[in-house]
Amino acid sequence: MTEALLGFAAVFVLALLRVPLAFAMGLVGVVGLGLLRGWGPTAASAAQVVYDTGFAYTLSVVPLFILMGNFVARAGLAHELFRAAFAFVGHRKGGLAHATIMACAGFGAICGSSIATAATMTRVAYPSMKKLGYADYLSTGVIAAGGTLGIMIPPSTIMVIYGIVTETHIGKLFAAGVVPGLLCAGLLMLGVVWVIHRKPDAGPAGVRATWPERWAALRG
Repeated sequence: MTEALLGFAAVFVLALLRVPLAFAMGLVGVVGLGLLRGWGPTAASAAQVVYDTGFAYTLSVVPLFILMGNFVARAGLAHELFRAAFAFVGHRKGGLAHATIMACAGFGAICGSSIATAATMTRVAYPSMKKLGYADYLSTGVIAAGGTLGIMIPPSTIMVIYGIVTETHIGKLFAAGVVPGLLCAGLLMLGVVWVIHRKPDAGPAGVRATWPERWAALRG
């Protein structure tokens, strides 16, 4: 028990020193295991764990999802998703917030990461909402909440890791996440409607797009 508390305290101190959590946890784990069991067995165990994890076929999908998300972000697809959603709902009060949630759902279905979704949509949607005069609590709240759709809507890196740990069929996990993910997106949009109903000035309406502009936005 004492060793566990000391290890937790060491990780906490390293985190306060701005050491990345992955390195902090790895360093504390290796040092603690070396002090308890000896450095020889620790080195052998660490090498085996690194090899098994690095060459695990099922885990290879996680960095590939992240790589695909980076490709999509660099290619500007997030901007296209946001522009297409805004063309259809941007003329309503809170339309930019709705467009942000819809774009988060679309981008999350590609990259599978909540952090990547929130970071990307911050660059894409926040300047537009700021320019149109959206309240900060609405614009930041929508991006933060919409970012969580990245792990709800398949494919999801968290679902992959959960499936590996619990030995659950990953395809079934993906299938089971579609409806809850879409339901969460719908509930978030209802939340925006409620906020706008209480404070109409929090989300001003944008310019109505014509149907040719909407079809052009869908084509990208």
